Amino acid sequence: MSSELEKIKQTVTKCTKCELSKTRTNSVPGKGNFQSDVIFVGEAPGRNEDKNGEPFVGIAGQRLNRALEDAGISRESIYITNVVKCRPPNNRVPTISERDACHDYLQNEISIINPKIICILGNTAFNSILGGSEITKYRGKIVKKDKQFYFLTVHPAATIYNQELIAILKQDIIKLFDLIKELKKGKEILADIDYSS
Repeated sequence: MSSELEKIKQTVTKCTKCELSKTRTNSVPGKGNFQSDVIFVGEAPGRNEDKNGEPFVGIAGQRLNRALEDAGISRESIYITNVVKCRPPNNRVPTISERDACHDYLQNEISIINPKIICILGNTAFNSILGGSEITKYRGKIVKKDKQFYFLTVHPAATIYNQELIAILKQDIIKLFDLIKELKKGKEILADIDYSS
């Protein structure tokens, strides 16, 4: 593991920047391959993640693992993190101030890994990173901002409540890794939405 990511992990583990530090069991730093071409960014840890101190280890994590397997990708080959590193009580949506408190951790993870693409999982991450909303309307789309590509899809947790989204998540993950193959070949990728000035 990259020593810089290890430093972030240590800082996140001890972080007391916001009120969530008082209610968490464990903070949940990002985890995975620091040489990954993609970073998956979700909303915040849930109950299982809070208990284990690892991202995406509950039912949503299992749904994501299945979608990755269907795309022929191992969980160990990717890097996964959240906008907020501690579980909000009762899994409520993290507040703006909680997201702001974690902002630098996410930015540092991104700059260390320098992925070809950032996969945004769900509305909260979409809003936090790109100021967007209505992920279901924009899912499957490629966004470019400041020379960085982003890929939008539903949060795996949404597939628990809406079974129709299982096939959509699977289809999106396959599309994401096809895009990564194109980027690795040096091909020009056209963004569906371009925020670059």
